[in-house]
Amino acid sequence: MFASPNKFLSLHDESGSTVGVFIGSELWETCKNELLPILTKAAKPELIVAQRPPEPLKDWEALLQYWDFTYPPTYDLACEHCGALTDDWRADEPRKFWLTAANLGGLASFQCLSCKSRIMKRHFKKHVSVECRPFVDKP
Repeated sequence: MFASPNKFLSLHDESGSTVGVFIGSELWETCKNELLPILTKAAKPELIVAQRPPEPLKDWEALLQYWDFTYPPTYDLACEHCGALTDDWRADEPRKFWLTAANLGGLASFQCLSCKSRIMKRHFKKHVSVECRPFVDKP
């Protein structure tokens, strides 16, 4: 049984306990801006990770393949806002940082999974510049 596009349907198991809610497409479009922040806040962090876009690891590998800087690549990261720290962002389990962008110009951008801050590593010919920006929730 399906709910109509402008209604919702509560789903129950044989004992009567609620196991889920199906929200029709029209009703969802009407209320999603109010519900998404509530659902995201209530969800467990490991479930939120599944919603993240995949890391652009091919872009990172391309940067490493054409690496011509005078120093070896480094994998350490630190968040100035919450104190999260790692020696190798690729090896952490569970992950502390998520690669969000990498390009041949030397920019690698990460998101701190604790506080959502953005860490940017700009690789120049002779040095690395690191910047950490706090997360700003867009209205």
